[in-house]
Amino acid sequence: MKAVHTLVIALFLIGPLLLCAWLRVRRTLLALRTALAHAHEAVRSTRQLILRPLSRDLAGTHVCTRYHCAGSESGIGGDLYDAAVTPFGLRIVVGDVRGHGLEAVRPATAAIAAFRELAYTAPDLPTLVGHVDKRLAPELGAEDFVTAVFAEFAPGEVRLVNCGHPPPLRAGQRVELLEPGTPATPLGLHPDPRQYRFRLQPGDRLLLYTDGLTDARSADGTPFPLLAEATQALREPLPDDALDSLYDRVVAHAGARRADDLALVLCQPAEVPARIMTQDVRPA
Repeated sequence: MKAVHTLVIALFLIGPLLLCAWLRVRRTLLALRTALAHAHEAVRSTRQLILRPLSRDLAGTHVCTRYHCAGSESGIGGDLYDAAVTPFGLRIVVGDVRGHGLEAVRPATAAIAAFRELAYTAPDLPTLVGHVDKRLAPELGAEDFVTAVFAEFAPGEVRLVNCGHPPPLRAGQRVELLEPGTPATPLGLHPDPRQYRFRLQPGDRLLLYTDGLTDARSADGTPFPLLAEATQALREPLPDDALDSLYDRVVAHAGARRADDLALVLCQPAEVPARIMTQDVRPA
C-alpha cells in the first residue's frame, strides 16, 4: 500500500513535467512539419521558375513539357529545357548537364539563363549556340559539359543544331530520329555547330528528350525500345496524354531502376505547307 502511495505521489510530481516535455516535442514536430512543407513549396516554386511547365500554343506550335527528377533533394537535376518566342520564330532548347543531383543544378540553371538572354537576338541557331557556349564556359569545370539540341520552328520545317545530344524524334506517317549529318561536340567543349533543316508535314509531332529516356533499362538490362514505344504513345490525340503515356511506358519498363532525370518536350505545329528544301548552315 505504501508503494502504491509513493507511486501516486511520484506521478503527481513528475506528471506535469512529462506533459510539458511531450507538449514541447509535439510543438517542435509541428514546427518541423510546417518548415518542411514551406521548403517543399519553395522547391516547387523554384523548379517552376527555372523549368517552366508548358502546355500551350507558342507562335503557332503547341508545346507540352514534362520533367521528372530521379532523386535530387532540390527537385531539380541536370536536365533542362526552355522555349522562347523570338523575332526569328519559336526556339527551344533541351539539354543535359554532365553529372547528377545538386552538383548539376548550377550549370543547368546557367544554361537556361544564357538561352533566355541570347535567344532573342542571335540571328540563327549556330550563332546562338556559339554565344551560349561562350556564356556558359565560366560556369563549367574542366571536365564539365552540356549536351543540348536547339530547335527553331518555321512554316513547314524545323531547324536543328545538335551538340552531342540524343536526336529529336519526328512522328508523322512514320516515326524516325532526326540525326544530324555531322554531330557537334557538347557545350563547354567548343562546338562547331551546324544547322540542319527537316520537313514538318501537317500533323507531325517533334519530341525532344534527354537520355533518361534512351538509357532506361529493364531488370535484365534491356534498353527502352524508344521507336516502338514512342509510336504507340504519340498516337494519343492530346499532347499531354501522349507525354503521360510515354512516361508511363518508361516506368513500366525500368521500374524503380530508373536512376536518371528525364525531360520531355513535345511540339506540334499548326497546319503547315509541305514544300521545303534541306540545307546545311554554318555561323557567319
